[in-house]
Amino acid sequence: MTDQPAGTARITIDPGFALGTVDPRLYGTFVEHMGRCVYTGIYEPGHESADEYGFRGDVSRLVRELGTGLVRYPGGNFVSGYHWEDGVGPAADRPRRLDLAWRSIETNQVGTDEFLGWARRQGVEPMMAVNLGTRGIDAARALVEYCNIPGGTAWSDMRVKNGTRDPHAVRLWCLGNEMDGPWQTGHTTATEYGRLAAEAGKAMHQVDPSIELVACGSSNADMPTFGEWERQVLHETYDEVDYLSLHAYYEETGGDRASFLASGAQMDGYISDIVSTADHVRAVRRSHKRIRLSFDEWNVWYQSRFPGERALPLEETPRLIEDTYSVTDAAVVGSLLITLLRHADRVAVACLAQLVNVIGPIRSEPGGPSWRQTTFHPFALTARHAHGTVLRTEVSGPLIETEKHGPVPALDTVSTLNEETGELTVLAVNRDQTGPLGLRAALRGLGKPYRVVEHLVIADEDPDAANTQAEPERVVPRPVAGTSVSAEDELEAVLPPVSWSVIRLAPEA
Repeated sequence: MTDQPAGTARITIDPGFALGTVDPRLYGTFVEHMGRCVYTGIYEPGHESADEYGFRGDVSRLVRELGTGLVRYPGGNFVSGYHWEDGVGPAADRPRRLDLAWRSIETNQVGTDEFLGWARRQGVEPMMAVNLGTRGIDAARALVEYCNIPGGTAWSDMRVKNGTRDPHAVRLWCLGNEMDGPWQTGHTTATEYGRLAAEAGKAMHQVDPSIELVACGSSNADMPTFGEWERQVLHETYDEVDYLSLHAYYEETGGDRASFLASGAQMDGYISDIVSTADHVRAVRRSHKRIRLSFDEWNVWYQSRFPGERALPLEETPRLIEDTYSVTDAAVVGSLLITLLRHADRVAVACLAQLVNVIGPIRSEPGGPSWRQTTFHPFALTARHAHGTVLRTEVSGPLIETEKHGPVPALDTVSTLNEETGELTVLAVNRDQTGPLGLRAALRGLGKPYRVVEHLVIADEDPDAANTQAEPERVVPRPVAGTSVSAEDELEAVLPPVSWSVIRLAPEA
């Protein structure tokens, strides 16, 4: 690839253009009882790296390196048929259940206490979902009591008897999952769901007034009820909930890679539409409360390759949607992270779905190794470095025509300023497939000169290059030479085609 950019995109970075503060929960992920995410993913007692609780040490180390601050559990579609009581108590006494969501056998060897213990040891905040598909108010409030009450009640005493003396203190709870979807066990209308969610939320708050609740938004922006679903649900639940959920998955279809690389444009519009709807309900209700968003499922997922759950054979721990990700996929994941950061004023929680094996940034083999997918790297580096205040960066420069999104900037970018350390982080994606792109960023209002600490890039001569068990380090972050800050306080860099970059700057000593 040539080092000479065919065009240059320009931005201005100024701390006066603040958008919002990064919530660490923006770097969340998702563990569902689906495929091999739990069993032979995070949990495999017979593995050589397994700890005393049966969780894989090699996967745990990669989870820590990934830097996720929150993990959603246990679903997903799985939760809409789940009896949480099946997963507590002596493991030998737990029933084997038919899971309708993914047509598989659930052994229940991992349940509430096991997962929450793992999350505590990993240092991540849990985000629990309750079943509002086949169950409802009573099971939801009982689970909160089991998890959060210190003792002296039936459910909390059961937790203590089961070996967990101290409460789990779960703060964040999802009121069901994708209840607008006809595929969901217990699918219902917006008004019916909203009324049930409001009453379940009220009962859960009566158990523990400190918890925060997430109401189900649309499963995706293409649902026929999109928009109206959100309006009706919030009309019923506004006083009980703190967040509204969004879900979105992206894939390249019909060879239209330009549109795929611009997936962030769709996510951007989706978030803006939901914010408008939530604020409309707020205005109608004359409320001072502002609903924030939980984008608790997002990723690249090649759904066109998935036959559907009804076509699956009935198995225990089946291999489901174990997509292998390319450099192009990593650039898209990095771009979606950029989009989420640009909406940090309203998006407080986000979950890359899922964590291991099932369209995950981490892959593992039963009894074998684990490794990082290409998508691991933009997530890990963003979670490590993009903290503090998100700064608005308007792009001026080349445009790319796309079939789905119209003209979009070749450069997708966002910047964050860590006020504690003074570090400035620039995240950038070059969506152009034909050549490198120049980046010029005017540094304004920082009060001191800055220097480049490092510029790392995910790119390859082959945009379809991927990491595999046989070649796990095929795609890794690589340093870029020549990135600098000029005497005129302008950051100058060159971004390879179809690439994701992180550029870190710090004040001169």
